[in-house]
Amino acid sequence: MTSTSAFLALARYGWDDAWADEFARYDAEGLLAGRVIRVDRGQCDVVTADGTLRADTAFVTPNDPMRVVCTGDWVAVEPAGNPRYVRTYLPRRTAFVRSTSSKRAEGQILAANVDHAIVAVPLTEDLDLGRIERFLALAWESGAQPVVVLTKADLVPDAVTLSYLVKDVETTAPGVPVLTVSAATGEGIDVLAVVAAGGTSVLLGQSGAGKSTLANALIGEDAMEVQATRDVDGKGRHTTTTRNLLALPGGGVLIDTPGLRGVGLWDAQTGVGQVFAEIEELAGRCRFQDCAHVAEPGCAVLAAVDSGDLSERRLDSYRKLMRENQWIVAKTDARARAELRRDWKRKGAEGKAAMEAKRGRWA
Repeated sequence: MTSTSAFLALARYGWDDAWADEFARYDAEGLLAGRVIRVDRGQCDVVTADGTLRADTAFVTPNDPMRVVCTGDWVAVEPAGNPRYVRTYLPRRTAFVRSTSSKRAEGQILAANVDHAIVAVPLTEDLDLGRIERFLALAWESGAQPVVVLTKADLVPDAVTLSYLVKDVETTAPGVPVLTVSAATGEGIDVLAVVAAGGTSVLLGQSGAGKSTLANALIGEDAMEVQATRDVDGKGRHTTTTRNLLALPGGGVLIDTPGLRGVGLWDAQTGVGQVFAEIEELAGRCRFQDCAHVAEPGCAVLAAVDSGDLSERRLDSYRKLMRENQWIVAKTDARARAELRRDWKRKGAEGKAAMEAKRGRWA
């Protein structure tokens, strides 16, 4: 792995001097460096300087969803053996994590060492701004730079309608680039390719968002299977079933993911704060430091809603995601659970007092 040719062989997948330094001790043990390009049932495909090989992940803790090998990981692999084993993965620079659908309080890592989180949103469906905010919260929390890509732009022929849709998303995603693209016509693909060339990107979105079609457009060939759009409603079908890492011809690598039906938060308070940056800024002007932005006097957030500077929908979405995140944290942290219960009791008492005060005024 110390040779220049070996270094260059992995450079197109994101290998750099910092990764080489992290791997040095494993290099001394004779292990191979590689990047995981696909994981499937306890095994993974790893691209190495010697080519792509299949390896077993049994040596890496299998019962913790946060510690299993995932697509995007840089790993140390045995140079020979049948089967070969992944010995370990290098410390992750970033990690895209959601809560699992199980009743247990667990996080599930979807992709590692990602620089850009590309959230694909189809323009063929009504915009679900709350879902976009949820994806962006997870993206910001991961440490990656989110980008919203509005797909299937060719199916919105009216320029005025398209401009309104873009404006709605830009308002929902402060500080996030919003691109309109069409894989069918090639519109916007060149701009997205420049973004993707800057490292590792992960494609996220619901089923039918056009992620696989978008991946093929960036790669320049039909590397990902694509299913036809349904005639009945114009929606795409679920295509991708695993997370696949692909090298792009213009530089950078892309991780295509299956459509995500559930996008639960996992300890994403910082990410939520970044999505709702304007609310966080307003909250700093509230009279009370622990203002819940419900009925407190001197609340700058509620004042912004009353003046029309902040939409009620936006505030409701902020409250919902913050409550959900508090609940997830409380499920794994006893102290947080106790604080959450105290907070609920305090807010309940305040709400009761507010209602009694109103009754008094009505009497």
